[in-house]
Amino acid sequence: MSTHDGRFAPSPSGPLHLGNLRTALLAWCFARARGGRFLVRIEDLDPQRSRREHEAGILADLGAIGLDWDGEPVRQSERLGRHREAFETLRARGALYRCWCRRAEVREAARAPHPGGVEGAYPGTCRGLGAAEVAARERSGRPAAWRLDARAQRVSFRDELAGEYSGVVDDFVVWREGVAVAGGRVEVPAYNLAVVVDDADQGIGQVVRGDDLLETTPRQLLLAALLGVGERSYAHVPLVLGADGRRLAKRHGAVTLRERLALGEDAQTVVGWLAASAGLVASGSRVSAAEVLAAFDPAAIPREPAVFAGAVA
Repeated sequence: MSTHDGRFAPSPSGPLHLGNLRTALLAWCFARARGGRFLVRIEDLDPQRSRREHEAGILADLGAIGLDWDGEPVRQSERLGRHREAFETLRARGALYRCWCRRAEVREAARAPHPGGVEGAYPGTCRGLGAAEVAARERSGRPAAWRLDARAQRVSFRDELAGEYSGVVDDFVVWREGVAVAGGRVEVPAYNLAVVVDDADQGIGQVVRGDDLLETTPRQLLLAALLGVGERSYAHVPLVLGADGRRLAKRHGAVTLRERLALGEDAQTVVGWLAASAGLVASGSRVSAAEVLAAFDPAAIPREPAVFAGAVA
C-alpha cells in the first residue's frame, strides 16, 4: 500500500452526473499527481438498486473523460465473505447488538433529547434489551440489524481539504438481516463496514470523496481501529449544487456526460468545466484530463460548493 493510492467507488444505481465525474477526476488527480495507484470499485451492495448496465455506463464515462485505473474494477458484492469475517470479529468481541427498530422509529427517537447523545443519532433503544424482550422481538419476525455499541466515542482527524474535524460516533448499523431481494431475503453488510474492509484490503492510502460523507468518517475510523486495519487519510471535496442550491440531480436538467454530449458539447469541454469548478483551470477552458493533472494543486480547490447553472461552456 502507498499512502497515495486512491480510488473512486460509485454505486451502479444510475448514470454519473457532473458532480460524480468531478469527484472522480479529483480523486484520480490526487493519486496520479503523487505517484499512487488509482482503483475503481463498484459499490453494488444494494440489491434493489444496483444494475450491471449502470456499471458499464459508469466505466465508459470515466474512460470518456480520460481517466485510467489500475487493474480490473472490483465489485463490492463479490467480497461478502471478507465483510462477513469483519462482522464476526466485531460480534465475537461483544461490540455489536441487534436492533429491531424501523427507520421511522429511529427518526422519531432521534428527535428526542437523550443525555450524552448527538442530535439525530440513534439513541440506543435496543442496546439494553433483556433476554425476554429479545426473544419477543425475534418471534415477531421483524428483520433485525446489528449496530456497533460505539459508547458515544469522539473521533477526530484532519482532512486535507476540510481541516480539523471531530465527531461523536453513534450506534450505527454495520449489518442488516432480512433484506428483500428477488426470490427471498438476504443478509448484507452496511456501507460503513464494507468500505472500511475494502479500502484496507485494496491498500487505499487516501480516500477522496464528496464532503457529504465527511460526517460519517469518524464512524469508519472507529471501525478501522476496532478491526486493526489501520487508517487512511481523507480529502472531502465540496459538492456540486444546482442553481437552486440543492445537491445536483436529474431535476437540474442535462447533468450526465451523455446528455452534455447530446447537446453538442465534447468531453474536453465537460472536463474543462469540471476542472474550472475546482479552481484548476480558467473558466471556459477546453482541456484533457492529462492537462488537468499537469495543473493539479489541491490548495486551489475551493472550500465552497460549486454551482452548475445549466451549461458547461
